[in-house]
Amino acid sequence: MSAGRSADGREVQIPLQQVAPSLATPLSVAPPITPHSHRPANPWPPGFLPLHGGFRDHFVEPPEAKYCCEACRLVLCQPRQTECGHRFCQSCINDILSHANPVCPADMEALFKDKIFRDVCCHREIMALKVYCRCEANGCQEQMSLQQMPDHLNVCPFFEVPCPLGKCKERMMRKEIPDHLSWKCKHRETSCEFCLTKMPLTDLQKHKETVCPAFPVSCPNHCSFPSLPRSELSIHQHDCPKAQVSCHFQRYGCTFKGLNQVMRQHESTFAAEHLRMLVSRNSLLENKVDDVKGELLERYKVLPALSSRLSELEKLNEELREKNRQMEQKLATMQNLMSSRTEKLMEVEQELRSLRVLRDEVENLKGTLENVRTRLSALEQGGRNGTGSTTHTLASLESQMNRHDDMLSVHDIRLADMDLRFQVLETASYNGTLIWKIRDYKRRKQEAVAAKTLSLYSQPFYTGYFGYKMCARIYLNGDGMGKGTHLSLFFVVMRGEYDALLPWPFKQKVTLMLMDQGPSRKHLGDAFKPDPNSSSFRRPAAEMNIASGCPLFVSQSVLETGSYIKDDTIFIKVTVDTSDLPDP
Repeated sequence: MSAGRSADGREVQIPLQQVAPSLATPLSVAPPITPHSHRPANPWPPGFLPLHGGFRDHFVEPPEAKYCCEACRLVLCQPRQTECGHRFCQSCINDILSHANPVCPADMEALFKDKIFRDVCCHREIMALKVYCRCEANGCQEQMSLQQMPDHLNVCPFFEVPCPLGKCKERMMRKEIPDHLSWKCKHRETSCEFCLTKMPLTDLQKHKETVCPAFPVSCPNHCSFPSLPRSELSIHQHDCPKAQVSCHFQRYGCTFKGLNQVMRQHESTFAAEHLRMLVSRNSLLENKVDDVKGELLERYKVLPALSSRLSELEKLNEELREKNRQMEQKLATMQNLMSSRTEKLMEVEQELRSLRVLRDEVENLKGTLENVRTRLSALEQGGRNGTGSTTHTLASLESQMNRHDDMLSVHDIRLADMDLRFQVLETASYNGTLIWKIRDYKRRKQEAVAAKTLSLYSQPFYTGYFGYKMCARIYLNGDGMGKGTHLSLFFVVMRGEYDALLPWPFKQKVTLMLMDQGPSRKHLGDAFKPDPNSSSFRRPAAEMNIASGCPLFVSQSVLETGSYIKDDTIFIKVTVDTSDLPDP
């Protein structure tokens, strides 16, 4: 970089790359031909090395022949040595190698790319040769080694550079920059002599002619003022004696137009006429005001009714919004319910398909068993007069029949289990309410009295699809303090699939009820809040917790004399409060 000074004394940096085309044309260096992969980067600035051939600099002493290229006869630039001992510039040897079957022009020996090397020693000697400055034609008499040329050109006062402002296309020697920036450059910075605003010289004339607020301009009405600043021209138009203006009472009906100096005489002469115009306009405005007042009064009369109607509409709108919100909640609940019901229905259908397959298998086994029994009867009939082989066949058939009986028993068990699971799925409740229908009351009561079946469990029910799993337990002949005198009813918390997501201990209010099947509907019920310290309401570790409820729920005499038993059936209802249950 080199330094010059602009018109205001600021230092301006001029890079070496901004040189004359003859000295700094961008160089496209050919790729190295040496096979070595690790090469130092090109240390020379752009424009220093010639585009093609050797150096054309003016050497102080004529260079020796060993420093000249065998092809271009110029001083070697980035010298390369061939196997036959001759030297070439890098660009020259690349040209030669680009031909088919290249040969050395000095001795016509064949050339091979992998046998051509950089001549570092020759390059170092050439860089040490003395040359005149490349700006010798402009007057520079400096001498230096070729290697020092780039550093010198960065400070040479005779080196040609473009204008540092960038917009000017002129080129000059570095020493001429201060004068150029001071008074020659068309784009140098200058100040407006009227408003002192700084700008490029090329914009100064347009600034004066169009926007300069202090530039003197003449009155367009050619009055006695010779000139005035442009910023005061609009104010002057109001006071200019030769300006054409309209009467100030134009909006009230006066059509007079004239010069400023005549307008004062017009206003004084026609003052009475102007006053009549004002009165007429005032009367018209008063009539309009009266009309507006009347219209407003009419509207004010209607306003209370409209306000009341608006309040009613707002209240109705709020009610509709609330209903809409409730409907949306119900719709969302129904959608969830339908989705869950659909899943359960698919499970039931799958169970039914399995049940049908089992029934078909049972029917097939029954048919096979009947065939075996028929054959067995025939064999027994003929075996009375038969031989030992018949006896062996009979034993084999009996063994087959026993196996079929065993398989039939297994299928009967599976069928009963599937029926039970189907009934549970069919009657499961997911809203915290259980309606338990107990048939054959008398028989079941007798079994309880005889200690055959002391208690019965209801089907499971749930507080939600992902909620608590529960059931009811009943002692028809009573339990504990109520044994033999009362019906005992208990509530049981069971282990569910989603217990890990639910709060524990169980805290929901539980209501137990015996349903009255008569017209009076006098249901018997009892309710309790779970004790959080009881093990009955902690998270179940087994299939179900210890039952908790009412040993003296209802006496046998009340139960059997009222309308609670009908068609040998009773109904038990258990309700669990789900209003404050959080979502899992």
